[in-house]
Amino acid sequence: MLDDTPGTPDWWLLRLGRRLRDRRKELDRWWNYYRGRHPLPSLPKNAAAAFLEFQRKSRTNFCRPVADAPVHRLQVLGVTDGQGEPDDDALRWWQANKLDSRQKLLYRTVMAQAQAYVIVGPHPRRTEGDGRPAPLITAEHPRQVIVEHDPATGERAAALKAWWDDVDRIGRATVFLPGGLQRYVTARRGGMVLPWGAESWELDGEFEEHDLGAVPVVPFECRPGLMEDPEPEFAGVLDIQDRINLGVLNRMTAARYSAFRQGFVTGHKFRKRVDPATGLETVEMPFVPSPSALWASEGENVKFGQLDATDLSGFLKEHESDVRDMLVLSHTPAYYFASDLVNISADTVNALDVNHLAKVGEHQAALGEAWEDVFALAAAQAGIDRDYAQAEVRWADPRRLNPSVIADAATKKHSVGYPLSILAEDMGESPQRVRRIASEAAGAALLSAPAGSAAETGAS
Repeated sequence: MLDDTPGTPDWWLLRLGRRLRDRRKELDRWWNYYRGRHPLPSLPKNAAAAFLEFQRKSRTNFCRPVADAPVHRLQVLGVTDGQGEPDDDALRWWQANKLDSRQKLLYRTVMAQAQAYVIVGPHPRRTEGDGRPAPLITAEHPRQVIVEHDPATGERAAALKAWWDDVDRIGRATVFLPGGLQRYVTARRGGMVLPWGAESWELDGEFEEHDLGAVPVVPFECRPGLMEDPEPEFAGVLDIQDRINLGVLNRMTAARYSAFRQGFVTGHKFRKRVDPATGLETVEMPFVPSPSALWASEGENVKFGQLDATDLSGFLKEHESDVRDMLVLSHTPAYYFASDLVNISADTVNALDVNHLAKVGEHQAALGEAWEDVFALAAAQAGIDRDYAQAEVRWADPRRLNPSVIADAATKKHSVGYPLSILAEDMGESPQRVRRIASEAAGAALLSAPAGSAAETGAS
């Protein structure tokens, strides 16, 4: 039986585990929207089941581009210290943990699921120069990880990672605390759903202390707010997404059943017969629409005609209006839905990007702070005494500028005395490339200097 005393690892296991279970339904809903599995528009009560397949075709997924749009603009180039010098240790940890590619997976989960996490711990196979385990930095999904903060300080009080081990057929969990961690396992189970009763878990080894000084689980959140839980990027436009799906379904229905001119006949005497299987009287239909069909009747006052086709332009205008509302409210550039945007200028593109770039800037600020926490934990894991409070995460410029515009701006800044390292940084080079460019430029200047001036420089 676990100890349910508040503050103990057992208490944290059950508390965070139940919270992890309770938020799964909402995470599933957001993920289904991101993947395009939106709720089907409502059916008439007497609709046939065959109409379901027709409904599925009405789903038009705009939630995914809304979530992916900021991901395309988020890319960490490197980390610099308070003086702007590149941090070689941070680069080594970044590359060793393959974060160049995995950072995009992290951001995509943040935008689609409102949060993701990074766990820092000892690497099982790599070591630092003094033999201490190198940092292992892993991106984690909110289905498996949850963090609780101290309401007084805002610091992380505890965290939980829980998952199903499909090899041993057991549940596993780790409770992370500022001073160490405790592992747990369940009994062997037949199902994959983790239980959260006090009798379901047992200790898996002793409490493992660490000297990281903080809970080594860092949350990455989608534009967090005060006293509000984070929401996915498309949370504010879910009603519009449902409206778009319903509008598409209505348009498809109109196109299928009334958009094409329907024929009618009056004065024709239809033959009737009795179905031998059911005993019901049915009417034979000799007039079947077909490009090669010729309709004829022997009746005296038979008339054939056509109904007017349904005008679909209203449906299309409604669809464009809904999509435009969705993009405006989510601050997604309008050119993601081209519509009437044809041969637009670069200035127009920049104007359409204003709100989107402001939103990306908010993401960079929040995610950058999270990365600084990660590197502080990585330094502690590597045994390096370094304060990352002054560190700065360098992001790639989210603007899509023409290279000639960038070069022209750099030339003008150089003419007023900007140093080469600052120009290279403004042109989007990584901190390592900035240092290399400045070093090679200094070497080239030294080699090209006259011999006398070089000797004087050496004598002085």
